[in-house]
Amino acid sequence: MRSMSAAIEALKHFYAAVNRNDMQAITKDFDPEIVRIEPEGFPTAGTYRGIAEVQEHVTKGRGTWAEGTCEPEEFFMNGDRVVVYLHAWVRVHDSTKWVGGRFADGFEFRNGKIVQYLSFGERAEALRWAGIQG
Repeated sequence: MRSMSAAIEALKHFYAAVNRNDMQAITKDFDPEIVRIEPEGFPTAGTYRGIAEVQEHVTKGRGTWAEGTCEPEEFFMNGDRVVVYLHAWVRVHDSTKWVGGRFADGFEFRNGKIVQYLSFGERAEALRWAGIQG
């Protein structure tokens, strides 16, 4: 298990790399066996396994942005699981309209590396996944 500050720093690094479109840097804290799950109803729903697949998945999603950010708002930790409340605000290519919302991602760490990365449309669902009372 990582300390809370180490896990939060790793996740701040991850989102900063996504926001600056640095797809090499996003993998810094990924375990080789990382599993990414994006739920039904999300733009690129599915399960992605291993650093290369997860990196390609994030690259594809981030590649739709003409500009914008996905900013962490709060972090919650229970054991090896961390929930990140996020605010996304982006303009996609070929659009003048800005879109966004608030949602949550969940991360599980093992031996200091991210082994699981999930997204949740409802923040309360992410807290339940992590065993945190909302």
